[in-house]
Formats: sequence, C-alpha cells, structure tokens
Amino acid sequence: MRMRPRSVDEVVGQQHLLGQGSPLRQLAAGADAAGPAGPSSLILWGPPGTGKTTLAHVIARGPGRKFVELSAITAGVKDVRRVMDDALTARDLYKTTTVLFLDEIHRFNKAQQDALLPGVENRWVVLVAATTENPSFSVVSPLLSRSLLLTLKPLTDADIEGLLVRAVEDPRGLGGKVRLGDEALDHLVRLSGGDARRALTALEAAAGVAFGDADDVERSVPEGSGTTEPVTVELRHTERALDAAAVRYDRAGDQHYDVASAFIKSIRGSDVDAALHYLARMLEAGEDPRFVARRIVISAAEDVGMADPTALQTAVAAAQAVQLIGMPEGRIILAEAVVHLATAPKSNAAYMGINKAIADVRAGLGVGIPAHLRDAHYPGSKQLGHGVGYKYAHDAPHGVASQQYPPDDLVGRDYYQPTGNGAERDIAVRLERLRKIVRGT
Repeated sequence: MRMRPRSVDEVVGQQHLLGQGSPLRQLAAGADAAGPAGPSSLILWGPPGTGKTTLAHVIARGPGRKFVELSAITAGVKDVRRVMDDALTARDLYKTTTVLFLDEIHRFNKAQQDALLPGVENRWVVLVAATTENPSFSVVSPLLSRSLLLTLKPLTDADIEGLLVRAVEDPRGLGGKVRLGDEALDHLVRLSGGDARRALTALEAAAGVAFGDADDVERSVPEGSGTTEPVTVELRHTERALDAAAVRYDRAGDQHYDVASAFIKSIRGSDVDAALHYLARMLEAGEDPRFVARRIVISAAEDVGMADPTALQTAVAAAQAVQLIGMPEGRIILAEAVVHLATAPKSNAAYMGINKAIADVRAGLGVGIPAHLRDAHYPGSKQLGHGVGYKYAHDAPHGVASQQYPPDDLVGRDYYQPTGNGAERDIAVRLERLRKIVRGT
C-alpha cells in the first residue's frame, strides 16, 4: 500500500469520476458532495483492484477528517453503532468528520445496513461503501437513496502500465533501484487483468527475484568491482515470480483477433478440446473475461440457435456469473458454457433468417401494414379500417388463425428455414403445419 495515492490527482484511472467540480473531488477537498441538503456518502461499485479503497483514503485525507475502516465480512451491528457513537463525539468535541469505509457492503444484511442510516442521515459520518455487486439488488433502498452511486471501470492497460512505471521510479515504491524491461512490463500488464493491486504485488515479487539473481552475480564477482546500476527486471523474472509462462498474445493486435476467431470457429466446428485450448490461451494472456463471455453469447445465438435453445440460456447465465464472481473462478463458468456450445447440435437458421429479412427491408420491400393488424384503440381508428376483420388467434382452433400478417409484397416469403439438427428437427415439422394454417393453404 506504499504507492496508495495521497491526492485525487495521483489516482490512476476513473477519470470519468474525477473531473473538476465532481462529487469525488469536492469530498476529497473537504466539501460536501452535493451541498448542505444533498448526500455526502458514496457507494462505489466496481471490480476488484479498481481503486475503491484508494478513493476512500483520498477522501479521508481532506481537512478535518479521520479514517475508519470496517469489513462487512467481520463487522456486525455493534461495531457499526460503536463507530457512529465515536463519530458523533469526534464531530461535536473535535470538529472532525469521520470517513467510514465499509468494504463489501453487499455482505451486510438489512438490519446491519439499517444501522448505518442514522449516521448517514444526520451526517455523523461520510460513508464510503464499496461493493463488487450491483447495489440496486444488494443495498437497501433507504441507504441507496441517501448516497451517491458511482460506478468504477476496470483499469485500462495504459492505466496499469503508468502505475507500474511510477512504482518503479517513486521513492515510496522501488525508488529507481530497478529498471523494468519492455517484455516484463507487457507481461505484468497482461496478467494484472485491470487490477492495480495485482499489478503492484506482481511487480514487487518480480523485483525480489531480480534482486536475488543480482546478489548471486555479485557474490561471484571480486570485491570492489561491483556496480550501483539499477537491477533490470526481465521477462524471466516475472515468469518465475508469477509461476506463469508469458503467452504470446497482443490484446490490441492480430493475436487478439486471431485467437478469438479460432475460439469461435472451434465452437462452431464442435471441437470442444480446441475451444477449451483457445479459451485457456485468452484467459492466461489476461484477456478480459467479459469479452470472452460476450463472444460465447453471440456464438450461442449464431451457431447453435434453435437446434438447442438452452445454449443461449447457458451463455447468458455464464456472462452474468462472470460479472458477479470475477476471476479466477470465472474460468470454470466460461468452460462450462464452452463445453455446452461446442457439443450442442448446430443451426444458423435464425441468424440467416434475420439477415434475409434485413436485406428485404433495405431493398425497400415490405410496403405498409395490413389494415386489420393496425392499432385500433384510438378514436377514429375504426373509420380508417384499422382492426376490421382481425382474427383473435386464441379464438381459433389450436390458437392459430388463418389470416395475412406480412405486407402484401412479402406474402409467402420464408425467412426462417430450420435445419434437421437437434430441436429444430421437431420445429421444422411444427413450422410446416403452422405456415399452412396461417396462410390458408
């Protein structure tokens, strides 16, 4: 924590929250975030390592502030009330505002969160609550309405790179005692996954390995011929420190697109083993797991489709679970979704169907809407013929009525053509009967 920022200007990332006049800047300067009548407490929502604790410390460094930290994992109602009592005393006797940082507030139950309300309402404390889960579902409404909700974004590669370079040079960090090689820097950035804590911990471990190697070399050199040159942290040092081989993978270049392409094509081709390999390759290279999850959701709809309608449910559930849980456990969820999709029957019929429909729309086909399908609820619509002759499907046998639905120039056009794979085999039979009834043939 030596590199923890001492001011807002030293904070890495989150610039969308740190503009001039922003609530965070006002709180850090010792002012109220939203004036005397507005909320002065914050809920910071974001992935691990994005600076939630750091921002709380920066706010606490403002004039007339003291910092108190509680963890929702270990604290109870009694601890919260004790902090509130102490905060009230500090305010009344010493004119000091207590900044209460509550980590993982989503782990507090309703009674525990309710215990925070008097202090927030009466401004005994500036509450800075951190959560990795959506506060709309995990924080009680009274507390949510009295706080500013700020969403933190994952740190970019540029943010992490700047942080590492600063840590190498800053006296509070490594103080210029090491140089960071380009490959080592890239490796640390990749494996950080946008997590500043992870990046700094990895840097410190790699520097330790580099210093160890330098000591071994120095002992083998005659006394008096040593050097005071900074030690260079190389790729081999980061690999040994992190026990992870560097994966040749450029997240901004060809490798990013090539591996992602091979991943999707392996799922489409039903090669589950190759798909898992490319999944592992992306994750080990530090690829954003949310990017991988999005590709899986698209593949479920595009390549599996109605041959196995449950594939999309699995993919969406995996994307949501990864967002909720994060890495490294998220790899298990992504792997389950990949296995489901790769081993499922395949159909791109829905994908091809929407493409054909869009092509016709762009070609100017589909003129007008049949009068009996138009809205007939507003005054005067009946005089225009809207809704006249419309057959309510539920009144027809089997809930299917014979009538025209598409525009005149698209009658008889078949966009969706199911395959004989998986569930679509049964859908094809049903669809043929449905089209005959609807079209009156």
